[in-house]
Amino acid sequence: MMALLKPHHMPETTKENILSILQEVCDPEIPVLTIGDMGIIRDINVTGDQIEVIITPTYSGCPAMDAISMDIRLKLVEHGFKNVKITSVLSPAWTTDWMTDEGKRKLKEYGIAPPMVRTGDDSDPEVECPQCHSTHTKILSQFGSTACKALYQCEDCKEPFDYFKCH
Repeated sequence: MMALLKPHHMPETTKENILSILQEVCDPEIPVLTIGDMGIIRDINVTGDQIEVIITPTYSGCPAMDAISMDIRLKLVEHGFKNVKITSVLSPAWTTDWMTDEGKRKLKEYGIAPPMVRTGDDSDPEVECPQCHSTHTKILSQFGSTACKALYQCEDCKEPFDYFKCH
């Protein structure tokens, strides 16, 4: 006997519900972070049955943005929304100030030092090692595993780690 499929319950089309659904979309480069944690969702417009999600890349030319756009579309289609438009905007430029405190906490637990509050001078920040919490660290390279990270090493536990650069 064939099982009957229940029709998918379509959630109410409001900005709040769409935003709630999008909290399930993870950053492909840092899977412990959602795009909400990252602060890349700039706005959601609902017009009739069309949903427009406006996003800002962490860096212009960020290779993860294509995957994020596709994941947004797939997540909304999975929830019954068919008419989805993704718009990328570059201005204002994304800043680490848009990351949530929860996102910064998740980064640290994942082993990536979260962005530090800017001091206003051009000196390197005092970056805390995410493994042993020492601030006795040094920069090895301005370029880490991705363009948005720098490579550091802890001088106490000797572990290398990524630091999510401020910008």
